[in-house]
Amino acid sequence: MTNPEVAILMLCLFIVLVLLGFPIAFTLIAMGVGFGYYAYYQGPPEIFSDIFNNNIFYLLNQNTYSVMENDTLVAIPLFLFMGYVVERANIVNRLFFSLYMAARNLPGSLAIAALLTCAVFSTASGIVGAVVTLMGLLAYPAMANANYNRSFASGVICAGGTLGILIPPSIMLIVYAAIGNLSPLRLYAAAVFPGLLLAGLYIVYVIARVWMNPKLAPKPNLDDVPPPSKIYWDLLVSFVPLTVLIALVLGSILGGLATPAEAAAMGALGGMILAVIYRSMTWDKLKESVFLTAKATAMVCWLFVGSWTFASVFSYLGGHDLISDWVIGMNLTTIQFLIMAQLIIFVLGWPLEWSEILIIFVPIFLPLLEPFGVNPYFFAMLVALNLQTSFLTPPMAMSAYYLKGVLKNQIELIEIFKGIMPYLGIVIFTMILMYIFPGIALWFPDYLFGVYVP
Repeated sequence: MTNPEVAILMLCLFIVLVLLGFPIAFTLIAMGVGFGYYAYYQGPPEIFSDIFNNNIFYLLNQNTYSVMENDTLVAIPLFLFMGYVVERANIVNRLFFSLYMAARNLPGSLAIAALLTCAVFSTASGIVGAVVTLMGLLAYPAMANANYNRSFASGVICAGGTLGILIPPSIMLIVYAAIGNLSPLRLYAAAVFPGLLLAGLYIVYVIARVWMNPKLAPKPNLDDVPPPSKIYWDLLVSFVPLTVLIALVLGSILGGLATPAEAAAMGALGGMILAVIYRSMTWDKLKESVFLTAKATAMVCWLFVGSWTFASVFSYLGGHDLISDWVIGMNLTTIQFLIMAQLIIFVLGWPLEWSEILIIFVPIFLPLLEPFGVNPYFFAMLVALNLQTSFLTPPMAMSAYYLKGVLKNQIELIEIFKGIMPYLGIVIFTMILMYIFPGIALWFPDYLFGVYVP
């Protein structure tokens, strides 16, 4: 086989190993080192010690060092810590029920409160599994007790929980910035309106669906509604502090007052202050938050080490050039290229998670953006929207499995799948709107930082 053929074999073998359940980060490293040893092999060793005289080990060492000194990635553990602290401060519980009472006169008020809570909490957390799990414990029982349709209720939680990887400050966008060598500030600005649009369409769908079929979500019992003064007070002490914290973090980034890492540090401090104010900060909760942050950060770092090593070897063997020449040789228009790329990412979302798609497959498309004249920030927003589907597309649909793991026998997996399908359609509809009106993603960053010049 020629080297490009070896590169394609390397890519296919990686997909097979991931589907067999091997850990992604260490599979990437093993594949990179194994095929890299072949790629950089200089000839038969004269002595046994020369077996380890191969440039792949130097490349692995350099990639590890590059990841650990990357300033952009510093924001990840800080945002993670902020999310874990907020999650353990019982803020979300207060937030959900105060929003429920405030939206009591709207059709599907519990579902609307769940979506708004998911949107707010997921921006502070950025961890889909944590948001879906917590809302499954908090919102689903409330909707079940209110006689909501089980499939409808589960779809709301799964769809709302995925918003955290799109609405800034999003950890996924930090990862994308590092992979694509893009400005995280512009990425955050580009994601504001697509994220709000998607969340808004979710809410519009819930209201319209319940209005057409009120049996899906019965109205709350008026006897359970507290006085307006208590509703406003609960909103003031639950919704306002967390929203202000997120707005300050995001505003300081977009306003150029702080880097993402600096803003994340202040957000982590703000989360701890909120936990102290709510009297929910304990030493055990703090230790647990630190431990979970370190665990998640370590995995992200190893993912980067493995992906950069894998991508370097794949490119050295000619894999990127082979794919690039093949795509360019198809004589596609720009819109055809974008549709093809997004279809491939959508299909990959069936068996793979967003991290695998982002780290392995998106870099294959990035060199093709310039020949097709595609704005990299516009492409990033299409990918960010598309990656929502990796959590909502059966058979993997990780949001469904997170929720099923929490609810156990309370609901069947097929019911959850039925509930999330309309939201999958809404994501695709939002992407179509982005194709038709690119300004949804590009106007705000161009307004804040000037028109993008390649």
